Amino acid sequence: MLNEIILNTDLCVVGGGLAGVCTAIAAARHGIEVVLMQERPVLGGNCSSEIRMWVSGASGKNNRETGIVEEILLENLYRNPTKNHYIWDSILLDFVKREKNITLLMNTTCMEADAEQGSFSHGRTVKINSVTGYQMTTQKRITVKADYFADCSGDSILAPLTGAEFMFGREANTEFGEDTYVTESDKLTMGSSCLLQGLQTERDIKFTPSEFVTKLTKDDTKNRRMNIYNPWENFWYLELGGTENTIDDAETTKDRLLSLALGAWDNIKNSGEHDADKWELNFLSFLPAKRESRRMKGEYIITQRDVSGDVVFPDTVAFGGWPLDDHYPGGYYHRGAANTNFTTPSPYCLPYRSLYSANVDNLFFAGRNISMTHTAMSSIRVMATCGLLGQAVGTAASIAKKNAIAPHDVYLSHMDELQTLLMDDDCFLPHFKRRVSPLCESALRGGAPSLWSGEDRPNRVYGTEQVDFSVANGGTVEYSFESNTEINSVHIVFDSDLDRETLPGHVAEKYHATRGNVLLDSPQTHLPTTLCKSFRLTAVTADGEVELLSVDNNIKRAYHVAVGKSVTALKLQILSNRGDSDRTNLISFDFN
Repeated sequence: MLNEIILNTDLCVVGGGLAGVCTAIAAARHGIEVVLMQERPVLGGNCSSEIRMWVSGASGKNNRETGIVEEILLENLYRNPTKNHYIWDSILLDFVKREKNITLLMNTTCMEADAEQGSFSHGRTVKINSVTGYQMTTQKRITVKADYFADCSGDSILAPLTGAEFMFGREANTEFGEDTYVTESDKLTMGSSCLLQGLQTERDIKFTPSEFVTKLTKDDTKNRRMNIYNPWENFWYLELGGTENTIDDAETTKDRLLSLALGAWDNIKNSGEHDADKWELNFLSFLPAKRESRRMKGEYIITQRDVSGDVVFPDTVAFGGWPLDDHYPGGYYHRGAANTNFTTPSPYCLPYRSLYSANVDNLFFAGRNISMTHTAMSSIRVMATCGLLGQAVGTAASIAKKNAIAPHDVYLSHMDELQTLLMDDDCFLPHFKRRVSPLCESALRGGAPSLWSGEDRPNRVYGTEQVDFSVANGGTVEYSFESNTEINSVHIVFDSDLDRETLPGHVAEKYHATRGNVLLDSPQTHLPTTLCKSFRLTAVTADGEVELLSVDNNIKRAYHVAVGKSVTALKLQILSNRGDSDRTNLISFDFN
């Protein structure tokens, strides 16, 4: 008999991709106990070293995702100048292990759930008591009992295990009034890809294909032009499985994908069309990157009309901005373009009501499996967006736990608190502004109104495009008060160059956290030169000047500093930045 252990926690997160990682970190930072169950040996899901899909997100100026996602990306720039995938894995692991409130279960596949039927709050008919996973390395059965669960598994494993309502496939364009070519609903989806990566060397290297590779013809490659010298090339279009079931048929699809990927490399090496004599196969994924499967049904189903129409939801907790990038189910063998690519009004709003179950009392979800139509998913599914959704879910779960309420009650009575916490944690909510003290306007000395605007970035929704305030290195920005004033917290946001214009290399190198093909002249990266490197935050109190925060090697964009003191002044001294400039950009410096 297998050893069995039981864990008790506040929140159990199933799935350790970027959505699950951000869910767990956000919940833990807000003070609740979390168990993170991940079936793979590494974190990151599709962006891990096992798969190596790029972390993509919203398009457009100053639309990069911040919060936990930006924290991770900036640390990666600092610690991982060559964009090594294994260092990326280790950084994700470090972020989770730093949180004392997280118990991490790696190599653990969620395989069972104990869910009871009944009459629960707001008409829900199911409640989850526990989930059980099998940890292959220890051969243990691990049961996790929790008050709340978050399905961040991508495939929505808790749907079949608990009876949570879900959707699968493509909706007819009449069902939600969407602008799609699908006239009848079906079970077709986007497919999966097994990625490969090449390494340029200084010697000739021979490639002898195995017998089972797919031999590609000129007709096959006509609409899927491969270019190993292009920094954008990551072979995403080596895609199959959309005409099958992406879960039930995953293993046979994987075999076909491996054959296709090796056939692509055979074509690159041996067709004579790619100048690839000195190239070596550096990576081949044996784990497909999946784009679509089950989508949970929530309180609200996001549609393409919501995305394209730039709907501003009162319960906005995240944003998207990737194009409507719907891959044809036929994948690589679909003749013509591989996908649609319709721009969206980036950034667009995403509502909280799509992040918890319509019929399960205590179930959240985040990632590509949230409550949305197939066409909306074609934009929302990208990983940086999924990370934002995870941070929203983790923060909402902490509110639910502390108030002993259901996820829907957070929507009914705690939305202002949720949105405030997210913005304090450096999450951008389009068309919303972080609340600041009205005293900021009259008390600021040596600054500018943008520092207390509550916007935390220039952006089209605010009618601004550039950072408009900088401080001479060694200079100070100050708030001073005529009498002792109680300060609860101070908020600081530096310029992390959201468009990554100060990084080296091609725009693809600037944009992505990891790399596809490695060329001899692939650049080493670094932190944005606009980012503040060292600063001091002090307060003047009745007892004299008190240091609130001092950072000599800053790699973060934002700080929300608890103060809880009566002060007559707040001083922020900027000492240096990551570039050669004698002035450092400052986006926000305010208080409550």
